Amino acid sequence: MRASQAAKKELFFQTSTSSLLFLYLAFILALLIADALYPKPGDLLKAFRSDEMLFAIKLSLITSLATTFFSAIIAIPSAYALSRYRFPFPTLWDTILDMPIVLPPLVAGISILVFFGTPIGRWLEGIGIRFVHTVYGIVLAQFTIAAAFAVRACKAAFDDVDPRYEDVARSLGCSRPLAFWKVTLPLAKNGIIAGLIMTWARAMGEFAPIIIVAGATPFKTEVLSIAIFMNLSIGRIEIALAATLVLVFIAFFTLLLFKLLGGKLYLR
Repeated sequence: MRASQAAKKELFFQTSTSSLLFLYLAFILALLIADALYPKPGDLLKAFRSDEMLFAIKLSLITSLATTFFSAIIAIPSAYALSRYRFPFPTLWDTILDMPIVLPPLVAGISILVFFGTPIGRWLEGIGIRFVHTVYGIVLAQFTIAAAFAVRACKAAFDDVDPRYEDVARSLGCSRPLAFWKVTLPLAKNGIIAGLIMTWARAMGEFAPIIIVAGATPFKTEVLSIAIFMNLSIGRIEIALAATLVLVFIAFFTLLLFKLLGGKLYLR
């Protein structure tokens, strides 16, 4: 009798928790289906072929790929140092590193803008290095947040590689840089690639810091997220939804590729 009651309670608990899960999944799917079905197919196709949409897609790809490249240059060595070396006050450095991730993106954008009002920022602009209201500002805004994300993803990948493999390589005559290049990096490759793919997707969808730093100028700083904002604000729903669907498509397949590469092991 007691076993039967316990089984009923377990079944009820399993059903309740699973129902809530699938209820939320249904909510997400309903939102995505609504995005796809709201515009007429002809209007949507016309929006995809518009010069504005093609420009926004091209600029988004160029800036996000540049951001991912610069993030990788910073993230891979930085993540290795965090994973293998012990620094004083580690909690402090971890907290500072996570600030761009947890801060509202709007705050990141304002902070970048304020920086270029400081003597260092004015000096950079004085020698011709301009970011405010330029395409370079888009990359900087994306990089500020995406690089921290990339460092975290790459560190998790390096943490999953046993340091003893490097120790064995070094005992056989490898220097630390060579052991890193020949042993650690190949073993962490999938995790690093997965992390950089997610970094690229994050950069593609960034909005708030971009509009603060680079502005919202049509056919100049109009990435996909800016295109959504600009067209929605003037009632051009078809173009806004076309840009939205592009970002949804990118997010879905990026997450799928991330998981196929074993990315679920690397962001924790």
